Amino acid sequence: MTKAFVSGCAGPVLTADEISFFREEDPWGLILFARNIDTPDRLRALTASFRETVGRDDAPVLIDQEGGRVQRLKPPHCRKYPAPKLYGDLYRLDRTAALRAAWLGARLIAEDLRPLGITVDCLPCLDVRFAETVDAIGDRAFSPDPDAVSDLGAATVDGALAGGVLPVIKHLPGHGRARVDSHLELPRVKASLSSLETVDFRPFSALSQVSLGMTAHIVFEDIDADAPGTQSDKVIRGIIRERIGFDGCLMSDDISMKALGGRFDDRARKVIEAGCDIVLHCNGNMDEMRSVAAGVPELTGKAAERCAAALGERTDPQEEFDGAEAWREFQALTDWQGV
Repeated sequence: MTKAFVSGCAGPVLTADEISFFREEDPWGLILFARNIDTPDRLRALTASFRETVGRDDAPVLIDQEGGRVQRLKPPHCRKYPAPKLYGDLYRLDRTAALRAAWLGARLIAEDLRPLGITVDCLPCLDVRFAETVDAIGDRAFSPDPDAVSDLGAATVDGALAGGVLPVIKHLPGHGRARVDSHLELPRVKASLSSLETVDFRPFSALSQVSLGMTAHIVFEDIDADAPGTQSDKVIRGIIRERIGFDGCLMSDDISMKALGGRFDDRARKVIEAGCDIVLHCNGNMDEMRSVAAGVPELTGKAAERCAAALGERTDPQEEFDGAEAWREFQALTDWQGV
């Protein structure tokens, strides 16, 4: 039976050990990184191989394809896209043009991903940018204005869905105030709950109907000073589920990041116990993958319902799409040359 985690793999082809592991443990999905990407044909073969191995044609395959620094698929096999900050900068000058550009950017990215068998893109970043925002987020955040973030996030969500790819809102309930990189250490945020509600939570509340979300590995001291949000019942159930109102499939950020500590089975167990539906583990290290699999349950109950509902929202594009014309329009709106 399917288990409550998404796994990475080591390279562009599944190894015999990976095939055996995926067949036995049946992770809900697979996430891809640059190390997994060779030619489009080999990437299509990889996504098909994963689905064949787990025996589910709709098994999600995820990627982080935001644009800017976070773009796993790169030229010459797909276009280069701008960091999301570009849309926020344009929004200050021309809201209508910015929303159209954000929609087109997401729609074009989806057109790159879907033919390769990639059905989930971990975007948009709904983190509000502050003066102190760590560079690991930086220009991945649309704007310092939560209303602009909400608007541009909604346009991005709509563009991805129109292209047949499921979006993931991240990083719930907000990563913008972090001053250190959670890939390397655990950020702590001292802001009051009222300040967080006034600014940070607003884009997530505005897009709480989106079916997939990802947590932040951050300690919010005014909510739970003892545990990072990803492993905090107070953050997940009290804030994300109740105050923000997000009832979609909630996955952790990558639990191999150094913000979290302890054995990987314990890390995974704490994520599930806190209220996440899915544990995300990305680095393709087989020893860690086995430990994660040992720490997660089978995907049942409300978590399974949320995951199924999310996958049920993905449909193939219903309208004809001229990618070349859309790219020309995108460039005209943004003055982006793709370099």
